[in-house]
Amino acid sequence: MPEEIPPDFRLLSYDYFLPEHLIAQQPADRREESRLLVLNCADSRIEHRRFADIGHLLSPGDLLVLNNTKVFPARLLGSKDTGGRVELLLLHFPEPRGPGEATALALLRSSKRPKSGGLLHFADDLHARVDELLPDGKVRVTLQYPPDADLAGLLERHGRLPLPPYIRRPEGSTAADALRYQTEYARHVGSVAAPTAGLHFSRSLLVELEAQGIRQAAVTLHVGYGTFAPVRCEDIRQHELHKEFVRVPAETAAAVNEIRAAGGRIWAVGTTTARTLEFAAARTGQVEPIEGLCGLYIYPGWQFRAIDNLLTNFHLPKSSLLFLVSALAGRERLLAAYAEAVAQGCRFFSYGDAMAIIVK
Repeated sequence: MPEEIPPDFRLLSYDYFLPEHLIAQQPADRREESRLLVLNCADSRIEHRRFADIGHLLSPGDLLVLNNTKVFPARLLGSKDTGGRVELLLLHFPEPRGPGEATALALLRSSKRPKSGGLLHFADDLHARVDELLPDGKVRVTLQYPPDADLAGLLERHGRLPLPPYIRRPEGSTAADALRYQTEYARHVGSVAAPTAGLHFSRSLLVELEAQGIRQAAVTLHVGYGTFAPVRCEDIRQHELHKEFVRVPAETAAAVNEIRAAGGRIWAVGTTTARTLEFAAARTGQVEPIEGLCGLYIYPGWQFRAIDNLLTNFHLPKSSLLFLVSALAGRERLLAAYAEAVAQGCRFFSYGDAMAIIVK
């Protein structure tokens, strides 16, 4: 008989009941006015607060680490040479291959798939050649544009924000989404999805926390489609994450190591920040400056070496993000907190409420 999969590694162990009406379709009126569920791991105690009260959980000498990636308008609507409508969703920021050309992996939707070599037209100054047809609706494309044009600017002008499919926008993302599905501190263009834990911070709240003696530092992880790819393995240990670009500046690495040595706490804002810092600490236990591709996959059994506590949102059932949060909080404790969040009517996923997981 095949060996039974332990509960912490069984995909079905990460399912939970969620009424559809609790999937947030709009953000809170003000960023910091979302709710905050606080899970204290030492005694499994749960508190319900407002995110604006986050300063009561932090202490002078603590460090907040933020992911300063910026979402780019990765959804392009256009037509084929034959006139049929197409929708192209870029799965990462295109990689320049020469003047006026950049390649990308993308999802393609059309009534009839174009042939390899076919052209897609999005604007007078933005086209794409289909280089390769791949399984599951994916394609490899080469974007074509004027050699002296700025690709990021072209995408900003012609693209749309790629909201998650559970946020229903029949007419596409709105001007309000363009503001709110982006953190206040977004700096470096490259993500197809927002690091949503950071959406709760307003500029005024960050200034208030700094005045309270809470330091802040930044990392970059460009969120790719792979982070949200469905997990299909019954044993989650067999799942693999796609690699994403990460950068930990020297000043951030130094701040984390200094504060840990002084007994302060490291608060990762979001799972992307947690993965980045743990990746940077994997070699020596100290956070090192890095720049490159990260495929670190965290699930129960992982020994955290860089972060103490985590600010995050409520994640989809059976997702790699839920595995990571379970690795920090404990699966059963976390799912009990999720059940409490459902019972209290908390709002889930990208535009939903927040959660603080306190280990230290």
